[in-house]
Amino acid sequence: MTSVLPPIPRIVFTIFEPISLVAGFFVTILDTENFVRSQLPSISATPVWPAATTRVLALQLGNLYGLLAMIGVGVLYTTTEPKVVRNFVLACAVADVGHIWATCAVMGQDDFLDVMNWNVMAWGNIGVTTGLLVVRIFYLIGALGQNRVVATTKQAVKKNM
Repeated sequence: MTSVLPPIPRIVFTIFEPISLVAGFFVTILDTENFVRSQLPSISATPVWPAATTRVLALQLGNLYGLLAMIGVGVLYTTTEPKVVRNFVLACAVADVGHIWATCAVMGQDDFLDVMNWNVMAWGNIGVTTGLLVVRIFYLIGALGQNRVVATTKQAVKKNM
């Protein structure tokens, strides 16, 4: 596990987020129909197999969830460079804003404001993503602690010589 991140962002970005992304990947791949149908709270629960283009887009989105999980784990578990971690978190924050915007734009104001009737997907797309965005912003402004400095292999070897 990366030792660059402070404790709270480390737990959120290296444990919670990859698990939720992998779960999103499997839900999308294994139950595409329900995944598509449940994207908006106002869509009927009546089973209707989505059009081919909708299925392709959903499966591609699921693939991107898996990709993002692997990239996050690859970057956050292996780098000792705080600048790399910071830039990765910044890129994810920008993507969070786009994800929330896209969901809200299609959801419409009435469904967006009707929080009590949000389904699991709305909570994931808006609630969880907003929570991640808040943690990212707090991390980026230093409110959750400072990055830890980790000696690189070269520095450790040089120090021991």
